[in-house]
Amino acid sequence: MHIEIWHYPRCSKSRKTLELLQERGLALTVRKYREDPPTPAQLTRVLAQLGMEPRELMRRGEDAYTLLNLDDDTLNREDLIEAMCEHPSLIERPVVLAGEKAALGRPPEAVLALFETA
Repeated sequence: MHIEIWHYPRCSKSRKTLELLQERGLALTVRKYREDPPTPAQLTRVLAQLGMEPRELMRRGEDAYTLLNLDDDTLNREDLIEAMCEHPSLIERPVVLAGEKAALGRPPEAVLALFETA
């Protein structure tokens, strides 16, 4: 199973999530998503895996959120996804992808559910 973390090294939650995954000896890809942002198609897939709408995965405290007027209710889903891809600082972090599943590391331990067996 391919495991990827959308990581931002300056974020304590992101660093803690990465540490939890590494402690388990999991082979993973670290994607510094602010330098290598997802495409709209990738973000759309991840939102579906998370069961979230774009605003649920947005960092509303970011300057870009206000500057781009992203709380405007007339913006559609595609507009929001495009804004997140163009301004990746808007994407909440960290996101961990494992196969066809995804989890948001808030709290960091939340991602461990991806690796539990039934």
